[in-house]
Amino acid sequence: MKNVDDLIGDAETLADRGLSRGEIADELNVSRETASWLVERSGAAAGETAEPDDSAGGPQDIHVDWSTIGRDSDRLAHVGTAMADLLEKQGEAVDLTVGIEKAGTPLATTIANGLGTDMAAYAPAKHQWNEGDIDDRGGGFSRNFATIRGRDCYVVDDTITSGTTMRETVQAIREEGGNPVACVVIVDKQGLDDVDGVPVYSLVTVLGVGPE
Repeated sequence: MKNVDDLIGDAETLADRGLSRGEIADELNVSRETASWLVERSGAAAGETAEPDDSAGGPQDIHVDWSTIGRDSDRLAHVGTAMADLLEKQGEAVDLTVGIEKAGTPLATTIANGLGTDMAAYAPAKHQWNEGDIDDRGGGFSRNFATIRGRDCYVVDDTITSGTTMRETVQAIREEGGNPVACVVIVDKQGLDDVDGVPVYSLVTVLGVGPE
């Protein structure tokens, strides 16, 4: 069973490989703030000499490890089928499935195959993020996949942590002239009903219970 020390070690390994804080957050399925805290605890952050402040005990977050699904193509296909089942009655005109890179893309591929749609891929801005504001660093759609304009779309990711990436993707689809009809994830940490008016479906919803 993984503990915080294991996550700190994973964050250090990823930082040493040159991944940004946003990419580390994506790989570990944690928030950007948690990714920064893990890297600081590991001492892997380039140029950092000050000891990290542990007085607050670290950020409040939930780590999701779905690698037992991701490492096996059959399991991935079964989970994708379950996610497709959540979507298939949401829009008869939907002909495009958008996967959010990195982890959402293989799931979206399975879902697109099951629902008979084309496939698109979106790289979110957080992949460029290390510290500070990322509002001026937009993400983008891969040119190796289908175009967005004029099409009804499903949006697929593995995990909703804060909802920022899903919201960014929904807005990017609209800016490209597409129409996001529904979103689906394996795990929703926020228990969201919708993102900017687009319904959100999840196989698992995680909600904190107890005093803050």
